Amino acid sequence: MNRFIAYETNLSDTIGALTKMFSLYKNFIQRDLSFNVLEWKLIASQLSLKTFQKGEIILHQGDICKELYFINSGLARGYVINERGKDFTWSIFFNDTNAHMSNLFVTDYESFLHQKASTIHIEALEDCEVVVTSFWDIQLIYNKLKKGERFGRLMAEEAYSYLHNHIIERETKSAKERFEKFLKQTPYLLEKVPQYHIATFLGITPQHLSRLKKEYKINICE
Repeated sequence: MNRFIAYETNLSDTIGALTKMFSLYKNFIQRDLSFNVLEWKLIASQLSLKTFQKGEIILHQGDICKELYFINSGLARGYVINERGKDFTWSIFFNDTNAHMSNLFVTDYESFLHQKASTIHIEALEDCEVVVTSFWDIQLIYNKLKKGERFGRLMAEEAYSYLHNHIIERETKSAKERFEKFLKQTPYLLEKVPQYHIATFLGITPQHLSRLKKEYKINICE
């Protein structure tokens, strides 16, 4: 009996420590899925924490994305560089109440999913703390848990939805409409992300963004 009580206590302590360490990640995945104590312990056992310093390159274009990062704190961006050496911000990663799945997971999902060369760079705009899951750890979770497979499917659907909407809005919405949506959905970023990166993310010039700022009387960091 004492051994059983000791085992229960140790299990409870372990799960409690893992839950505290990965609480933001757990809260996020449980918005769509419910895991019991042992299922969560399996997931948490495959997780670790990593930090990146401001300005550090998290992923280089051409490298294979072997780890999936859930952003606990900080700010990062994914970007591409054209043949003239000019970079364009493709995605912005952050974690606040306005964040969607595509904002929370710092990754080139296509590279991660198929283990092929990345088409984007990812850099830390601020010091970042991330929850790490390797490609092979994800496969283990998928194999062990049916709910894990469902979560993977949700991620794939979100990645497709983000790509679809991003391209369609670039072609169908005016610059002002894209800025208004950005302003409404992610005001947090206006105070954090340099103007040039916001402009390329919206598909407009920095000068056009400056005019929109003046129209809305907003100060954004340069």
